[in-house]
Amino acid sequence: MERRPRSFYLLAAFFGLFVLFLYGPIVTIGILSFQGPQGGLTFPMNGVSLHWFRDLFQEQAVGDIWGAFRRSFALGLMVMVTTVVVSVMAGLAFRKRFRGSGLLFYAAITSLVIPSILISLGVGLIFNQLGFRIHWATSGFGAQLTWTLPFGLLIMFAVFNRFDKSYEEAARDLGATAWQTIRFVVLPIIAPSLIGVALFGFTLSYDEFARTLLTAGSYNTLPLEIFGMTTNVTTPVIYALGTLTTLFSFAIIAAFLLGVWIIGKRRARLGSDAGKGV
Repeated sequence: MERRPRSFYLLAAFFGLFVLFLYGPIVTIGILSFQGPQGGLTFPMNGVSLHWFRDLFQEQAVGDIWGAFRRSFALGLMVMVTTVVVSVMAGLAFRKRFRGSGLLFYAAITSLVIPSILISLGVGLIFNQLGFRIHWATSGFGAQLTWTLPFGLLIMFAVFNRFDKSYEEAARDLGATAWQTIRFVVLPIIAPSLIGVALFGFTLSYDEFARTLLTAGSYNTLPLEIFGMTTNVTTPVIYALGTLTTLFSFAIIAAFLLGVWIIGKRRARLGSDAGKGV
């Protein structure tokens, strides 16, 4: 067996340190969330229990945790649906060149390089000047779209750039209308990419802090609520909340990956059935 070079072990050690740096804080918070009733915010642990998880589901005097979670979840769904729909429509539109397409493209992705806090400040100022109420479902929703839409657009542009148009031509030759072609040919083919865009849209919205800071109004989203708790909560209940929200994020990712796997299996089965039919 050929011996691995020394560089392999150096790179493996560097990668291990990177993973530790990336997930170490999450693991630490997860461990500290199982402190006993007399436990504090740091090591060493004072007992092991589920006390702080139970306490999390009691009425909290420090904030509206579950109300903030519901708002973040609803906002994430709104942003996800809008990001998917607009990204697909933009991807279809940009398949053909039109006057001003380049300017429109760069204007759409410019928000990625603008500091998020400036986006939040600008959206808040615009709503104030127009006399509109600053609210998480309006100004917060618009501010978060400036973050999620560019990612969705870039993904859809990449997908449609390598999309084989012969499938659409075959559908039209068989008498399909433009809408039937999109519904029964285009969308099923790009379905895994749509799931990816949806995952981007939801997770980026659910975790967004800076672009929501000045646009959420009187009602906090979950990231804002957690940030507020860091200034006045001195018990591991905040770690229990962090652990549950992390598990929820992983569960969302697993659900989307399961959707991709189901679509892949369905495609393989349809392909197998078609092959047998031939």
